[in-house]
Amino acid sequence: MRGRSTEQERIGRLLADGRRGNSGALLLHGEAGIGKSALLDWAAGQAGDARVLRVEGIESEMELAYGGLHQLFLPVLDLIDGLPPAQAAALRAVFGLTADEVRDSFTVGLAVLTMLSEAAADGPLLCLVDDAQWVDQPSVDMLTFAARRLRAEGVVMLFAVRDGAPGATVKGLPGLLVEGLDRTAAAELLTGLPPYAADRVLEEAGGNPLALIELSAALTPAQRAGRLGPLALPETAAALRGRIQDGFLEQVGRLPEAARLVLLVAAADDTGSLGTVLEAARELGADVEDLEPAERAGLVVLSGELVRFRHPLVRYAAYRSAPLARRIAAHRALAGALGEAGQPHRRAWHLAAAATGPDEGVAEELERVAEWAGNRQAMASASAAYERAAQLTADRDLRARRLVQAARKAADAGQDERCGALADQVPLPLADQEVAADFARARAVVELGYRSPAAAARILLDSADATGAAHPGATASLLVDAVHAAYSGGDAALMAEVAARAPELPVLAVPALLFGGGAPDVPGALAALRPLVAATDATGTGSAGAGADAPGVMERLMTGIHCLLAGDHPTARRVALDAVAHCRDQGISGWLPTTLDLLVRTELALGRHEEATARATEALRLAEYYDLAHRASHLRAALALPAAVRGEEEQVRALTEEALGYARPRGVGRAAADALWARGLLELGLGRAQAALDELAAARQEIGHPLLCLPLLPDLVEAAVRAGRPERAAQAAGVLDEWAGALDRPALGALAARCRALTGPDGSAEEHFTAALALHGDGNGNGNGEGNANTDGDGNAFDRARTALLYGEWLRRLRRQLDAREQLRAALDGFEALGARPWAERARSELGAAGGETVLTTRQDGPISLLSPQEREVVRLAATGASNREIAAQLFLSPRTVGHHLYRAFPKLGIGSRTELAALLAA
Repeated sequence: MRGRSTEQERIGRLLADGRRGNSGALLLHGEAGIGKSALLDWAAGQAGDARVLRVEGIESEMELAYGGLHQLFLPVLDLIDGLPPAQAAALRAVFGLTADEVRDSFTVGLAVLTMLSEAAADGPLLCLVDDAQWVDQPSVDMLTFAARRLRAEGVVMLFAVRDGAPGATVKGLPGLLVEGLDRTAAAELLTGLPPYAADRVLEEAGGNPLALIELSAALTPAQRAGRLGPLALPETAAALRGRIQDGFLEQVGRLPEAARLVLLVAAADDTGSLGTVLEAARELGADVEDLEPAERAGLVVLSGELVRFRHPLVRYAAYRSAPLARRIAAHRALAGALGEAGQPHRRAWHLAAAATGPDEGVAEELERVAEWAGNRQAMASASAAYERAAQLTADRDLRARRLVQAARKAADAGQDERCGALADQVPLPLADQEVAADFARARAVVELGYRSPAAAARILLDSADATGAAHPGATASLLVDAVHAAYSGGDAALMAEVAARAPELPVLAVPALLFGGGAPDVPGALAALRPLVAATDATGTGSAGAGADAPGVMERLMTGIHCLLAGDHPTARRVALDAVAHCRDQGISGWLPTTLDLLVRTELALGRHEEATARATEALRLAEYYDLAHRASHLRAALALPAAVRGEEEQVRALTEEALGYARPRGVGRAAADALWARGLLELGLGRAQAALDELAAARQEIGHPLLCLPLLPDLVEAAVRAGRPERAAQAAGVLDEWAGALDRPALGALAARCRALTGPDGSAEEHFTAALALHGDGNGNGNGEGNANTDGDGNAFDRARTALLYGEWLRRLRRQLDAREQLRAALDGFEALGARPWAERARSELGAAGGETVLTTRQDGPISLLSPQEREVVRLAATGASNREIAAQLFLSPRTVGHHLYRAFPKLGIGSRTELAALLAA
């Protein structure tokens, strides 16, 4: 390990942390032969008493779903029996131990997380993932999922990946670039060479350890004596990899023919099983003794029942140096051997590798492999199998169907560019309308997720028109997806156009009545909404056995969105909670960021800013994991809104710049509007009225329709009044008043009354202010409009405090100091309880001007405010009686990390056990 002190120090710190019970991960990356594998070997040697698990990527095994994960966990498979039942079932399914389906890739990820935690139960654990670019993508996804969530388990994970190599992508881990050795360290690897020859090797190798060894080993006796011509070594570093490969090719070429043959079979094999390799080799006339020359040459290492290549480039050389006919024969022989061993998935891939033209039998086997992988949430592997099946399909329509399936699975795997490339290969026109509908969905997923929601809606709308009455189920599904895409773009006219295709569908009736031609039919829309809410309520929250007629995730989403539009925030929250639970219970994790986004909107509408922040943070983490850039833009804008209330200017700027950078060029109107709304709210809180008005007016412009921008109108009215633009305030207040009257919701009525007080004559202002406060209730969901005290009411503590502030300011201007102090004190207490610092400062300033006491008060959260957001969420769930494992499953943590958070939280809360949590939180 000459010249690797920096790398060793970094890895050593991780290992030391692991011995202390902390977890960590590191991605080593660099060019081929630079020494990544040697660093992993060094780490294994330094592990001491720690358990070591290792997986080595094999290029030919890249498409075998979960093959890498199985290789890693092979020594500890017995731990599966101790996992929670759903996680154990998921792992058994992905490892092919059962025929069960896996509906949820996150269940697999949680199972991996728990397995790693359990493997470290008796001491630290070191996991080494070598040549990660050649590990199958589902395994890499699950391992990186776990690596990003490890905290206090004593697990250290080291990944090594070759820069620039095609293959699996490792995302979201801290990285360390492994560079070439310096000249002094490199020279220590060269012994017995004269100075001139050593200098030439050092110059050409560029510090690459493998190049140093291979180039020096390849020198002839004359070259070792110093007689080097100008072309004896590659002239540039760019040719280095080819030269190293040539060296390996030369070594393989010197072997006897039988040895090359058995080496070819080993290179084509993806199991590493010596028995499988020898069984296939015997079919071609070779046997175990023929491996001896390769073993003596150091090209392979044989241990027990395994055969391992000294370096991945040796495997590549052994395979690529063989003629095509021999490679085909090797794959056929391996298919036969694997068929005997009962491994149909590997057998299918070898048959595909041996195929030289269309072969429907092999294509059918690959389609079964794709279905198997898709049922285990290995979408990238499923897509690859469908694509190869399509390549082997002669029938045009059947090839089209398989390509469409490949594209859809690629989209599910987050491979948007590949999805588009596969869709481009689909032969058009498509005769089968159901295949055409699937094709439209694949194109729309990419369009909505990464480009234009309006274009996505158009694709779905056109497909629905083409599908027609012959397939009513497919048509309805396409239209509901299309109206959701149009809503995301903030395009009310497009929503109306989509809904007009089937206004008899309950989920489309609401937008048809609200956004269709002529005056909006609000009573009709509210009547159409009631059965949608009833259907959701009838299933029970997250009910798994709701039956065939139960609403799906998109119907639940649109029902919640319609409730938000109708101003019924408590019901919208209930529906959103149900949608989130439905996704968790049914394993539809790809929809979790979207359903959580809906829940965030309802929390914001109810003034539950901390809950909204926690939910949005979780959802953004999931969106980034799935590469859902579109949803991430919505969530960043949503996160910016409570940050604006708290006056976190830098955070608001960063979140909104990223959200707007994505949303504006693509016409994602709602995300852009929310980002601008957050900026306007920040400016308003900081007292910069004109800047606030500019941002809020721009937000209104993004979506246009008054109902879609209704939530930001109270802020726009206040900004316009403070900026001295009464005409703009009056216009917005009129729109708000009109919709508040039509929708008849207490919370909306309170805001309309407040705006009437701001824009009307002074003689009626007090009447409107007092009416607004009465409709607000106590800010905790209790108000006259609900008729009873319950936490699901419309009450919004932030809105109530703002009304009290405006009323107090108005009273102070009239020199009614005593009355003003009462309102301003209520506003100050409300803002401080919410952590709304700039608003609290405004209230404190006004209170001081009115002669009131302005001593700094403290938030009423008590010790809860001392917890980190993650600790707070863990504590909240623990207070409901959830076990560490149940909390871990919901928050995507390991049970040991949950325990660690509770261990840290209890002293902050001044308690000693879980049983005290519920009483503390209730207080």
